[in-house]
Amino acid sequence: MKEILAKNSQTKSKKIDTKNIYWKPPVGKKTIRVIPSAFNPDNPFTELKVNYALNKSLLSLETFGEKDPIVEFAKSLRKTNDKDSWKSAKQLDHKTRIFLPVIVRGEENEGVKLWQFGKEVYMKFLNFADNEDIGDFTDIINGRDFEIITVGPESTGTQYNKSDVQPKMKTSPLSEDAVLVEKWLKDQPNPIEQFKRYTFEEIKQMLQDWLGGEDEEDEEEPVKEHSNIKNLFKDDE
Repeated sequence: MKEILAKNSQTKSKKIDTKNIYWKPPVGKKTIRVIPSAFNPDNPFTELKVNYALNKSLLSLETFGEKDPIVEFAKSLRKTNDKDSWKSAKQLDHKTRIFLPVIVRGEENEGVKLWQFGKEVYMKFLNFADNEDIGDFTDIINGRDFEIITVGPESTGTQYNKSDVQPKMKTSPLSEDAVLVEKWLKDQPNPIEQFKRYTFEEIKQMLQDWLGGEDEEDEEEPVKEHSNIKNLFKDDE
């Protein structure tokens, strides 16, 4: 089973410039303001299920309440008593990612960006939202800015940065410029549109190709096809 996830090389593809879409907190301190979502005024947070196992970012069909072939394959691995299969299944699981529209203070001219993060930062924001003393931090008149404090790998002990979120003590308007506020409320990147929505059959084929080592640019030894892969999808053909 170790062979399934033995592929360590990264798929070579043309990188898309996403600096106008996403914001990534740099090491140090930054101040941001959460903007009400143009796509869901009642909730600025967009929760998506993203799978990174096939050396690419795939929006899981479970995001839409549909069956996903990668999820189904991971379930099949967990039906065995093989320890390596269980480890492989865990690596195939999708990740819950949260997307939040923000304005970065001092960089307002760049417009609304999407900040992408995981459950830990998400829970911090939800706790702030439940705190009556903080109130509605997305309010364009009496909302709050947040200070984002980020440390690097030398502090986290991992290869990743880690960000902490703290609300400002004083409330403040989103901006004194009403025209700019209106623009920010309307002109936002849609989180779900940043991913191509593949069909079940398309994702199934990607999974089968990946398991069979059919990446033309992969110079590593191809992984062996798992014995359950054909049986897993036999009812769908």
